[in-house]
Amino acid sequence: MKAIVKPAARLAGEVNALSSKNYTTRYLLIGALAEGTSTIYYPAHSEDSDAMRRCIRDLGAIVEEDEEKMIITGFGRYPKATSQLNVGNAGAVLRFLMSIAAFCPEITFVNTYPLSLGKRPHNDLIDSLSQMGIKVEHNDGKLPITIYGGNPQGGKITVSGNVSSQFLSSLLFLCPLLDKDSEIEVLHDLKSKVIVGQTLEVLALAGIEVNASENLMYYRIRGGQHYQAQKYVVQGDYPGSAAILAAAAVTHSDVKVLRLDEQSKQGERAVIDVLKAMGVHLTHQDGIVHVKGNQRLRAGDFDGDHFTDAVLAMVAAAVFAEGTSRFYNVENLRFKECDRITDFVNELNKAGANVEETQSEIIVHGRPNGVEGGVEIDAHFDHRVIMALTVVGLRSAKGLTINDAHHVAKSYPNYFQHLLSLGAEIEFLEE
Repeated sequence: MKAIVKPAARLAGEVNALSSKNYTTRYLLIGALAEGTSTIYYPAHSEDSDAMRRCIRDLGAIVEEDEEKMIITGFGRYPKATSQLNVGNAGAVLRFLMSIAAFCPEITFVNTYPLSLGKRPHNDLIDSLSQMGIKVEHNDGKLPITIYGGNPQGGKITVSGNVSSQFLSSLLFLCPLLDKDSEIEVLHDLKSKVIVGQTLEVLALAGIEVNASENLMYYRIRGGQHYQAQKYVVQGDYPGSAAILAAAAVTHSDVKVLRLDEQSKQGERAVIDVLKAMGVHLTHQDGIVHVKGNQRLRAGDFDGDHFTDAVLAMVAAAVFAEGTSRFYNVENLRFKECDRITDFVNELNKAGANVEETQSEIIVHGRPNGVEGGVEIDAHFDHRVIMALTVVGLRSAKGLTINDAHHVAKSYPNYFQHLLSLGAEIEFLEE
């Protein structure tokens, strides 16, 4: 599907933030790992959460749902033997379940997105699983990946954290269920520490004890633990909402986004401070973010590792700021659904922006008067790229046509509908 995004004179109204994808996938997983019945209220409905739901069903969990909730009867540490799992294009789901697959005799994770997830590396987790006595067959660290499990062993484990924190989170879900105690040491650096904090928060809610060092580089995990069946309420999603807030920031607007908890542990909550630093008129109280945009923004320097999944939306806002903005410490963006630095920068420049890159930075030379647009650009099958390019299109002189825009459904299926409800003009063409 192509999305034809037209310049917006004004955006106004309010939307409910979609439910958090990151929390939904984690709650689904710990519900499956519990011995009993858990309830998840207001789960996200996206391709990623659907992938986790589908896979835990394949592994033996019973999942019932209605419009408000999902009820999960888990399999504990005894997933059903199955020969294949299809995670679609969901990298976090793949990585979390690679560890859980260690309890099964043999599972192959198939490659249905060779140009996206199929290109992403998983060597760091494969190395850690090998240390635990698990045999893994793989294609140079990429899909398809076959796990030969049955009896994963605890003990001392190392994992690299300089590509993704998801490898560490995967081990943190697995190790409490092992017979022996485990010690995990993170090597090199740890990207997206805030997201590891979300994993630790979710584990604690399920009654799992993890002793973590203050810098999150070392963990002691007692074996023989059991996930407790619980009730969970999914909070509003900051990463997706960041694009709505960016759209409001770059246009004339009066927009409210509801269900965004001020005390959330989502790292992308930092976008509130980023937008304020850019001079956006914004308030945040009682779970409501209220933006009154006047098209005037100022540049700044920002550590993107604190809000990984919202960096592209903030870069899109910076395209229209006065001065030069720098988003640094973002090299891990190269290992997402696409290379979110090179691929995204190329598309922005096609649209008329002035953006450059280094290995770990995106540097934006702002154009306060807007960009020309009027071109057709590629989304690279990446939901975050689609959302961010839409923001740019709203402030362009001639609009933008975004190819493969349907992939926004990976995390935010009703993104375009929310923008339309605020007054955006977007047309859709089936390809």
